Amino acid sequence: MTATTAIGLMSGSSLDGLDMALVRFTEQDDNSLNFAIVEAETLPYPKHWQTLLSEAFNQQSSALEQLNIDYGRYIGQQVRAFAQKHHVQPDFVASHGHTIFHRPHEGYTLQIGDGQAIADACGLTVVNDFRTLDVAKGGQGAPLVPIGDQQLFGCYEICLNIGGIANLSYEEHGQRRAYDLCIANQALNHLAQLLGQPYDHDGQLARSGHVDAELLQRLNQHPFYNQQPPKSLGREFFEANQRQLLQGHTVANLLATMVEHIATQIAQPIAHLPKGKILATGGGARNSYLMERLQSHTKHQVVIPEPSIVDYKEALVFALLGLLRLKGQTNVLASVTGAESDSCSGHIWRCAV
Repeated sequence: MTATTAIGLMSGSSLDGLDMALVRFTEQDDNSLNFAIVEAETLPYPKHWQTLLSEAFNQQSSALEQLNIDYGRYIGQQVRAFAQKHHVQPDFVASHGHTIFHRPHEGYTLQIGDGQAIADACGLTVVNDFRTLDVAKGGQGAPLVPIGDQQLFGCYEICLNIGGIANLSYEEHGQRRAYDLCIANQALNHLAQLLGQPYDHDGQLARSGHVDAELLQRLNQHPFYNQQPPKSLGREFFEANQRQLLQGHTVANLLATMVEHIATQIAQPIAHLPKGKILATGGGARNSYLMERLQSHTKHQVVIPEPSIVDYKEALVFALLGLLRLKGQTNVLASVTGAESDSCSGHIWRCAV
């Protein structure tokens, strides 16, 4: 057996904070891979960083280039503090970065957090930029988590993650299928913040509201939902298609309607699959009202795992992507992204100081 330790990093579009997970991978004699999340925490973004990351979408290229380096240095400093706090020296760090643009149909995607800046600030080998190679091959550059669903969570028929964007993956006809479903916490958090709350805790506000049937119909009728995969979403979709719709009602009613929209868009694409278990993770899995509405729409059993998996599955999987990259193995599946071929994706950076 061979053991490797890594720190996986994830920053989602909902801007909850920087997820950090120290993961131990153990490769068995039969080449199967076991994992354990040894330590994990979410570092909430200070207001300064929340503002910078939120407004980066509208920045000029020179400001973005500087932010890329500054954010990388910030990430590296947090990694160093995390490693010192837990008295560990991991083999490497794998960082998703923070998505600013995702426009694969135009041939580009941007996740900031400069890899060299991270490596120099934390003193460790860093793997990052997992999406651009797939986009260069004609793929969506997303979703990336399905390789982890396949290798680490194969006992579940369907894997669902509800973060800023909801996505799922499953096996069908011997291939992994996966794609983005809809905007999720990105919209729910936006609405809760109108009332001065960072998010709708446990879906309590949404539960107190009423669904507006006309608004729900307008949300559900966007052509994206009828497109065949591969397909993916970015903040651009919310800004262009939903922000303006989510007005003219009480916040509670808007939240109730958005929850119903999310539950509907998750349930519809998997209705044809044989009955099975859905592994639900991400911040949305902690929204009990959303989970209730989803369960009411689907025949599948919604399973919420232990908290460390709910909160840190994406950070865990990015650690896996980094491990596969360092081993020269496939870590991005063309069957889910639509690229011309599978990829061993990611840039490797060594500490230069």
